[in-house]
Amino acid sequence: MKPKYLVAIAGACSLITLAGCQSASQTLEAESAAAQQTALARGQFDLSCPNATATVLSRNLVNPVLNGPMMNGVQRAEYTVGVSGCGQKAVYISVCQIGSVSCIAAASRQAAQ
Repeated sequence: MKPKYLVAIAGACSLITLAGCQSASQTLEAESAAAQQTALARGQFDLSCPNATATVLSRNLVNPVLNGPMMNGVQRAEYTVGVSGCGQKAVYISVCQIGSVSCIAAASRQAAQ
């Protein structure tokens, strides 16, 4: 291997090691901003209210789902986020892949109006 590839591999291994050292609460806190922003953007659109604000109501780590005996699942963080503004309220479930800014926000079954 060429030296630049060794440096890249060493860097990737370091990131994996550091990510493994975080506690569950640290991991949830690190992912919280992206989850809240994703839910807020969805809520501002759904409520037609660009001044809406978001509050994280609950958070939880979701264990990876294994698809086969040798497959590794992806760990995710799940947040319940309340969005309010313009006299309306909505609740969203925001799910983020750990270590990524990739989040989705889905309306909860019982959105408050």
